[in-house]
Amino acid sequence: MQLTPTTPSPTSAASAPAGRSGTRRRRTLVAGLLATAAAAALTTVAVPGAQAADNPYERGPAPTTSSIEAVRGSYAVSQTSVSSLSVTGFGGGTIYYPTSTADGTFGAVAISPGFTAYQSSIAWLGPRLASQGFVVFTIDTNTTLDQPDSRGRQLLAALDYLTQRSSVRGRIDTSRLGVMGHSMGGGGTLEAAKSRPSLQAAIPLTGWNLDTSWPEITTPTLVIGADGDTVAPVASHSEPFYQSLPSSLDKAYLELNNASHFTPNTSDTTIAKYSISWLKRFIDNDTRYEQFLCPIPRPSLTIEEYRGTCPHTS
Repeated sequence: MQLTPTTPSPTSAASAPAGRSGTRRRRTLVAGLLATAAAAALTTVAVPGAQAADNPYERGPAPTTSSIEAVRGSYAVSQTSVSSLSVTGFGGGTIYYPTSTADGTFGAVAISPGFTAYQSSIAWLGPRLASQGFVVFTIDTNTTLDQPDSRGRQLLAALDYLTQRSSVRGRIDTSRLGVMGHSMGGGGTLEAAKSRPSLQAAIPLTGWNLDTSWPEITTPTLVIGADGDTVAPVASHSEPFYQSLPSSLDKAYLELNNASHFTPNTSDTTIAKYSISWLKRFIDNDTRYEQFLCPIPRPSLTIEEYRGTCPHTS
């Protein structure tokens, strides 16, 4: 706020007593004006700091289209393997995390593979997301045949291990967690979000689940489907998933163009771009990423369709 000092009128200045008393008054007036100006300057300087403190969870530089489409973000990444013999409730996996601790703690994401698949099928997401400022746990399931409800429980067990027992637990903010998964792992993502409303973000990738109604979910959810999916066709899976989510929820539906059920198994710029934006926006509450989600992205060579609730409310 800019303060405008009140200056004396010529009449009042002319009527001021002469001599030492007048001199003292003029000095007092000048000193007061200088103090007011200094206070205003201090207020102006303090504003950027106050604005920065509004969101203590921002991590990394201001995003650009090229930065979220890049194969790697601004953070160097380390990884550690977790043996299935050392955990309960899921099948072990690999943790990817920013090497530096200079920025404090990070949000975390657990990711499940699909039916008959192993963590290797989703491994590309580990370093790609971690390099943007997340701790990422790509997991193996107890068996490759586990159904979505089981995979949902395993995702939550993996998050519990990650935040309570893992070697990187001190790097994680336990209030900022999310889940992702492919195929039946995508169905498991919805199960996990339903079971644990405290999750901040959910992203099912070409998800499969016989349950297509999810009105109980309160976690911001990005549903990603594929126009050429014959295993979990969008008309019977991803679209009903999205439509059944509450209308009041921050939600979006991205249908990939010229893509198949297995597109999420290999490095994909469109999946990465919108997954990063969604996770940043809702796990980190980083509104700098809102620009990539709202206004609604238009159809393109890689996007068949995008629907969403804009502007976001969370």
